[in-house]
Amino acid sequence: MNDIKNEKDNNIAISVRHVDKVYKLYDKPSDRLKEALGLAKCRHTDHSALSDVSMDIRKGETVGIIGTNGSGKSTILKIITGVLNPTAGEVEVDGRISALLELGAGFNMEYNGIDNIYLNGTMIGFSKKEIDEKMDSILEFADIGEYVYQPCKTYSSGMFVRLAFAVAINIDPEILIVDEALSVGDVFFQAKCYHKFEEFKAMGKTILFVSHDLSSIAKYCDRVVLLNKGVKLGEGEPKEMIDAYKKVLVGQYELPEPGQNRLLDDEELRSAAAQAVDGEAGSGAETGTAAPADANVNPDLIEYGSGKATIEEYYITDESGTRTSAIIKGSDYSIHMRVRVNEDIPGPIFAYTIKNIRGTEITGTNTMIEKSFLEPVQAGEVKEITFTQHMNLQGGEYLLSLGCTGFEEDEFTVYHRLYDVLNLTVISDKDTVGYYDSESRVTVQ
Repeated sequence: MNDIKNEKDNNIAISVRHVDKVYKLYDKPSDRLKEALGLAKCRHTDHSALSDVSMDIRKGETVGIIGTNGSGKSTILKIITGVLNPTAGEVEVDGRISALLELGAGFNMEYNGIDNIYLNGTMIGFSKKEIDEKMDSILEFADIGEYVYQPCKTYSSGMFVRLAFAVAINIDPEILIVDEALSVGDVFFQAKCYHKFEEFKAMGKTILFVSHDLSSIAKYCDRVVLLNKGVKLGEGEPKEMIDAYKKVLVGQYELPEPGQNRLLDDEELRSAAAQAVDGEAGSGAETGTAAPADANVNPDLIEYGSGKATIEEYYITDESGTRTSAIIKGSDYSIHMRVRVNEDIPGPIFAYTIKNIRGTEITGTNTMIEKSFLEPVQAGEVKEITFTQHMNLQGGEYLLSLGCTGFEEDEFTVYHRLYDVLNLTVISDKDTVGYYDSESRVTVQ
């Protein structure tokens, strides 16, 4: 890894130029050996994890990287930190890096906590005197008490990540690189981690931040880079990139040509999304089973019912009508379900419920409560139901359940119910106390 010496780039902390990363994949270990010894030709297939990725991170910036699983986010961080070597391209870094990638990766489990603090500090480049000066702040942040004098192999997973995080965060780096590491430990420790992160940002440190938590991306980042399948689609303001990412989530699309690294425009993304949705909807109509047009469907959903009706399609749209599972707090959104009636029903009730990830029901309603539909339906009918409302839940992850029920001779009957069928992500840069934002209007005189 080279130091940046060019004066015209003295404001650049990290420079990534045309980086490729290709892995050789083998069907079995013996194929690798045979190819290495020249006993067989080309026993591998190439997998491109990154393709011609370029970006500059300026000093003092907080830059986020977002993308679906397998988009190359962690790979590019490992290349920047020197954990991996690129297949092609160059990376230049100006400043001391602290990387929160795989917490505790450099720990010796036979050593106690104190020994591992010295071990990690030395690996980063600190002298014993410098580590001694930082020891109190590390121990205070980790807050694991006398366990710090015990071998790390005796630690609980919570104590281990607390110590690893404390070591990584308290070395006063010029550049902080974070890969999904701000949600370790219990809720109180998480709050401490985020507070430290905000301190770094206020001090003007350079921060490169990878997360699936879009609320954190929106709140902390000055600029966001969008990756997909190893290709950089674009970079820009957090809201712009999050909106693009939401569109990418709806389905597959043709990637830009190598070297383009451009953001697909709205028309291209909407067209690709519509094609993906039409394909999914068509397959569902043929099979008669629930066919979500959303990438965040739960593969382990629970469903049951008498079968007199079938919820055969379900999805969420944002205020622009784009199918997505990520909704920006403060905007309108809609929950859609298409129900096919298989037998005559005297008065179906269509419903939805939103839970948090701990299973607590947060909100929900149905067509009977809303007095919006109280009619009998006949076999063969198809009903399109849309619930539209304002999103004022706090930022975070939620689960959506859907149902078609009713009363037959005063007995409650479930025709089809889908529990925790879709993930709903609320993106927010301002969270208040509790589950809801009461949208207070404040005056101070």
